[in-house]
Amino acid sequence: MSTYSIKDLEQLSGIKAHTLRIWEQRYNLLDPKRTETNIRYYDDDDLKLILNVALLNDNGFKISKIASMTFAEMREEVVKLTERSLTHDDQIHALTICMIEMDEERFDKVLSTNILKLGFEQTMLNIIYPFMSKIGVLWQTGAINPAQEHFISNLVRQKLIVAIDGQMHMEGGKKFLLFLPEGELHEISLLFASYTIKSKGHKVIYLGQSTPNDDLLSVYNLHEPEYLMTVITTSPSAEYAQDYIDALAERFDKATILITGYQVIGQDLKFPSNVKCLNYIRDIKEFVEEVERVPQEK
Repeated sequence: MSTYSIKDLEQLSGIKAHTLRIWEQRYNLLDPKRTETNIRYYDDDDLKLILNVALLNDNGFKISKIASMTFAEMREEVVKLTERSLTHDDQIHALTICMIEMDEERFDKVLSTNILKLGFEQTMLNIIYPFMSKIGVLWQTGAINPAQEHFISNLVRQKLIVAIDGQMHMEGGKKFLLFLPEGELHEISLLFASYTIKSKGHKVIYLGQSTPNDDLLSVYNLHEPEYLMTVITTSPSAEYAQDYIDALAERFDKATILITGYQVIGQDLKFPSNVKCLNYIRDIKEFVEEVERVPQEK
């Protein structure tokens, strides 16, 4: 079972720590535990409760009414809200609850409902990516554990793979070689790039996680793609990112290299003439739309 500070609850729920303390005192909403050194902490049940309270409160429920509900009643109201609400924040909040509870069935339902309403691409851009960014920060600060992060990432990965399989390459499309550097395992952005590129009729050669440099060169020589794309989230580290980018640019000097990720966005890096930094996931879509259009079948 995970433990959380009141600041963790604030980050996950969006409710200020000061407000949480008032609700705790006035309505007995929370029952903090204490360590042997008398430091207050909260557990998974406290977090689930506050996430539900936050969503209901954001949608007009008075805190006094919420405090009188049982947990089951709160959850029932939350399910009703997320099924009819179209606001992105509510959907992200619902997914956060699913993550904490590790509720795969509910997560899949929330995701599938949004895909039906908004379409796959808009669901990814407006709900999944903000959600993944949020849990990425929380994972790095220790507010959620690796199991919860892996649970969500794998479910999103499954959805992406199904969506990618539904896209068809058309004659005349450009070739894109997609890969992650050696040691890099964060694949969601690369998978979404694959979906976006294929949805525009281009061909994707997908190498995925932790691609050895020699293997990358062999595949490049075999297929001679016009574009290479990679995402640097953790590897190589910021200390070695510039050297890695320079080596890529020199090794694949006849290709345009697209690069994004935590270790390059907003960093003080110099990009060679054949390297383009994509500052946000939407940039992938915009770049692909600028590439010579593929004639669509009638």
